[in-house]
Amino acid sequence: MSILHTVNKSPFEKNALSSCLGHTKSGDGVLLIEDAVYGALKGTKSSDQVEAAKSTVGLYVLGPDLAARGLAADRLLDGVTVVDYGGFVDLVAKYDTTQAWL
Repeated sequence: MSILHTVNKSPFEKNALSSCLGHTKSGDGVLLIEDAVYGALKGTKSSDQVEAAKSTVGLYVLGPDLAARGLAADRLLDGVTVVDYGGFVDLVAKYDTTQAWL
């Protein structure tokens, strides 16, 4: 059973992203929303863990949340896919279940 994990907390304030990545299985997806989009940026404390996860899980960032924080897609780690709200809905439909990390 595949799971779409959603994370909304900044990796600089909470450990939700790290915990989430520690529980993912091959074939899962991780969607970073709200302040969690900072976790997909190059050169941060979470970069190595996110890089390691991308070989087994799909990594996504909600584009409107990225833009709301003044961040450009070229600052993201390679392999992270930017999705819009429609893409968010598509991801929820693609995976068997959704798990929110608060």
